[in-house]
Amino acid sequence: MSILNEDGFIYFKKAEFTCHETGENEINEDFVHRLDNLRGQLGFPLVISSGYRSPEHTVERRKHKPGTHSQGIAADILVSNAKRRGQLIKKAIEMGFTGIGMEGRFIHLDIRDDDLTMWTY
Repeated sequence: MSILNEDGFIYFKKAEFTCHETGENEINEDFVHRLDNLRGQLGFPLVISSGYRSPEHTVERRKHKPGTHSQGIAADILVSNAKRRGQLIKKAIEMGFTGIGMEGRFIHLDIRDDDLTMWTY
């Protein structure tokens, strides 16, 4: 039996998803629970480099419309090697994540209301 932390998760703390520029944190708890389950199934740590982003965050302000980070349903996860990237992407698809972006250092995951959408940066 797993023990939940004070935020109600096994592996993550809500603070890991705080906007780096504004300090706001409106991360969706269902999304974090999904990441928690993903982490448990993968068996290796997931390091969040970017979680919730305020619509006032520099990256979000440059967009035509704020994206999934500002909706609280996305995170960028640092990944140390190609094998883990492949495992993470495969398991994320199996578990119903619908937005997957790939960059050399990180994988973006989100739960947008859409069919599976994948891209590279």
